Amino acid sequence: MRRALVGCLALSLSAPPVGVFLMLRRMSLMSDAMSHAILPGAAVGFLVAGLSLPAMTLGGLAAGLAVALMAGFVTRSTVIKEDASLAAFYLISLAGGVLLVSLRGSQIDLLHILFGSVLALDDPALWLLGGIATVTLFGLAAIYRPLVMECVDPLFLRTVSRAGGPVHYAFLGLVVMNLVGGFQALGTLLAVGLMLLPAIAARFWASDLSGLIPVSMLIAMLSSVIGLDVSYRADVPTGPAIVLAAGGLYLISMLVGRRGGLVHRLFRARHLEA
Repeated sequence: MRRALVGCLALSLSAPPVGVFLMLRRMSLMSDAMSHAILPGAAVGFLVAGLSLPAMTLGGLAAGLAVALMAGFVTRSTVIKEDASLAAFYLISLAGGVLLVSLRGSQIDLLHILFGSVLALDDPALWLLGGIATVTLFGLAAIYRPLVMECVDPLFLRTVSRAGGPVHYAFLGLVVMNLVGGFQALGTLLAVGLMLLPAIAARFWASDLSGLIPVSMLIAMLSSVIGLDVSYRADVPTGPAIVLAAGGLYLISMLVGRRGGLVHRLFRARHLEA
């Protein structure tokens, strides 16, 4: 439980800020497609070395980056839009990854890869999650200004700087890294949970990046603690419990959040009238 808590807290520091920028760029569903895109690489690593952390991590990184680059190439070279190309590669990747794991592994191995095992995190996995969190935070700090500008006005960024393309691909690299980290803890199907749900919930409490990023981190940490505690006391799977805790905090935020929550909008104080 202590290792699981440390791993989830490390993931809560890096994934939610990435999710905030995905939300601002209207790329939320892209992260779900990318989380499945790492499955073939992880499956190849599993076939080569079993449940080996380095092999599955390198395989997942390679597969995720390859899908991101291929989707970008198809978008720029054909009439297909980015969402459609990502959907196509996502379906191919998911089916191929499941098939590869099924060739050699058992049903338990497939469930482990799809849904993860937070309570099985060991020292190398914790070092990996800590490294991903460190690289992500420093990377976001390095590309923060052009990344914000691309979210607000990408056309203006292209007119004043050539940093748009490199920043876009660097950001996609950070997305893939955090999905690989989430894959180690929550599996490929739930890896995006701690990335997007806290970021979306934070939108009901803050209106700018100076508030969205720390609030999303706080919600992710609370989700981790609540989910781990519920899984321990109720003897339920840990990964789904954490994601459901994040979903519960999102629903609460949607109801009572001070920035556009349903209750706030229904009982908003009326303006004075002459």
